Amino acid sequence: MKMKFIFLVLVIPFITNTQAQQFINKAVIEYEVTSNIQKTMGNNFWLQELKDKLPQFKTAYYTFTFVDDKSIYKFDHWDEQSRKIPDFLKRGDEENVWYSNYKTGELDMQKMMWGSQLNVKDSVRKLEWRLTNENRVIAGFNCRKAVTQLFDSVYVFAFYTDEILIPGGPCSISGLPGMILGVTIPRLYTSWIATKVMVNNVNESDIKPIASKRNLTLENLKSTIIDHTKDWYNDDATLNQEIQQQKARTLWGTLL
Repeated sequence: MKMKFIFLVLVIPFITNTQAQQFINKAVIEYEVTSNIQKTMGNNFWLQELKDKLPQFKTAYYTFTFVDDKSIYKFDHWDEQSRKIPDFLKRGDEENVWYSNYKTGELDMQKMMWGSQLNVKDSVRKLEWRLTNENRVIAGFNCRKAVTQLFDSVYVFAFYTDEILIPGGPCSISGLPGMILGVTIPRLYTSWIATKVMVNNVNESDIKPIASKRNLTLENLKSTIIDHTKDWYNDDATLNQEIQQQKARTLWGTLL
């Protein structure tokens, strides 16, 4: 009798933990995306008067809808304060869309740049992640921290959970053994944090490749951005340094 009691004491916690841990293969994840527009706009004197009238941050909400290995990530709505921000600072956010098929490695992106819609069809970006021992809870899920670099020098700090099976994340950030629920990219002054994970009423028909007659590769897109920004220059050395930083942020943000 005593041995049976000891056995139950040892086994019951294991059963309880096993039942409590859930593994999700379809859901809609909402992200709060916050950017410091005072920083991203730089210090151009012609923008200074406008900057003084703007909030420090713009905050948008995006949805990541997935079933099994396929996902679609796109804009949903602005917070109340950000609705007052001029359209030219928000239009690209509203039009951008990412479709990923992690099984086949397909990545489709729709990007709005300089009033034109650019479509990209390429492979899911392969990132080399370094896992750490730091943990935090995001949207009710235990997450582990990982670090990688984009474009050779841009650090990305992410938190992922292995309770959500798809190896995805916001934008084109992916490749961890589970879903990325939190991201910070300091050089873009932007963070992505999941606010909720909704497992009911997932509309699988929303998850489909982006229809387009003409597609660029990521390398084509990079060349297009460099070409469009090549004349961003000023004879003032200090101001030109700021312009070069803005060019870099434009490139990184568009390729993301």
